[in-house]
Amino acid sequence: MTEPTLTRPPVWQRIWRSIVREPFTGDRRSRLRLVMNNLILHLHPSQVPARTLRFTYTWGLGGLSGLLVVILAVTGMLLETAYTPSPDKAYTSILALSTRIWFGQFIRNLHHWSGNLMIIVVALHMLRVFFTGAFRAPREFNWLVGIALLLLTVIANFTGYLLPWDQLAYWAITVGSSIIVYIPLIGNGLANVLLGGPDIGPTTLLNFYAFHISIIPMAILVLMSLHFWRVRKDGGLSLPRSVDEPPVNKDENVLTVADLVRPEAVWATVALAGIVLWSAFVNAPLEALANPDASPNPAKAAWYFMGIQELLLHFHPLIGAIIVPTLGLLGMVALPYMDSDMDSVGIYFRSRRGRWLALFSAASGAMATALYVVLDEFFIDWAGWFYGLPAIISNGVLPLILLLLGVIGYYEFVRRVFRATKCEGVLSVFVLVLAGFIVLTLVGVFFRGAGMKLMFPWQIVTIH
Repeated sequence: MTEPTLTRPPVWQRIWRSIVREPFTGDRRSRLRLVMNNLILHLHPSQVPARTLRFTYTWGLGGLSGLLVVILAVTGMLLETAYTPSPDKAYTSILALSTRIWFGQFIRNLHHWSGNLMIIVVALHMLRVFFTGAFRAPREFNWLVGIALLLLTVIANFTGYLLPWDQLAYWAITVGSSIIVYIPLIGNGLANVLLGGPDIGPTTLLNFYAFHISIIPMAILVLMSLHFWRVRKDGGLSLPRSVDEPPVNKDENVLTVADLVRPEAVWATVALAGIVLWSAFVNAPLEALANPDASPNPAKAAWYFMGIQELLLHFHPLIGAIIVPTLGLLGMVALPYMDSDMDSVGIYFRSRRGRWLALFSAASGAMATALYVVLDEFFIDWAGWFYGLPAIISNGVLPLILLLLGVIGYYEFVRRVFRATKCEGVLSVFVLVLAGFIVLTLVGVFFRGAGMKLMFPWQIVTIH
């Protein structure tokens, strides 16, 4: 009696099974569905709570951030093929994009505006997480990962800002990098390492290019992977609920592919269409070739650093450029461990009282900051009032103490007068500081003219 011979499947089937570990059906649609399911279920669980699909809860900001990363990666690789990172060729290679290379200007526009939009979207995503309390246990660590991703997004834009090597980029980077010098002990050394010397030059451009195309993207990719993984490990998204609804631990689950991926694809298509249309009609800025001997007046940093540059006009550089931003960053890191009220997770602004407290705090922070900017421009003279004291004391420590007392006093004010809970008080202070920083950024971008003097936007003329 002969033993039956075992027939091995064809090579192409063995290759298929080595990739997807599923039987091959031979149907084209089933093959596509199988591949997509395997890919999608690495990013999402097989089922998700139905509540988390509410667009008005997440606003699709996390997914939009991921889409922007893909756009930046693809357009960045295309731009690399036409760019030369040297001062004598960088500017001409950017000009060649708009004159000699098909769709070159469009690709640059798409890359530039996507990079700027990503800062805004990532910041809004973190605000959404904070305002819904989704940074609390067990998601504290993922909040810290989100902070790191926001910082990397800003650094990625900062390093890419110099690459066109025009006047706008050169002097914005000059102003931005000068802030590093004020870091105690290591500031000068760190600035020299980053710039490749005491001034911006060929080594600076090469350093920024290397950081922009390799080190920072790899760091973003690693942290994004960790971020997505932690979302799943921490139990998925927090469940949204109304103010009067008790905490929700469970919800009806729906299929990811049918109920989540399809809306994601629709909104991604809409967002992509909007970005493409904007990039088709609005060119990325490009001024004359960089000239180290001709500083524009005013010389401003990139818009996302204008809040810090504005602080330098009101505080000693060490306080305005280093201490205040560091305190703000440490405050964000400490938030999951300070705001310990677990009963309001999933509720926007914690409660009904929290909602109008947030509006009150936003208005208070905006008005107080605008008032101080005007007073400091025309009336306040710390150095003159405290003549004889070192500048770091008169124009640094004293205003900083006044600022901290104001923040602490506001917290106690909302706790005592409005009977706010601890988490509502933390929310109020956060919104107060955020509104103040936004006003500082807007003032720096739109209301600073020649000599960084305060003036209306229609009065501002840039002097070269």
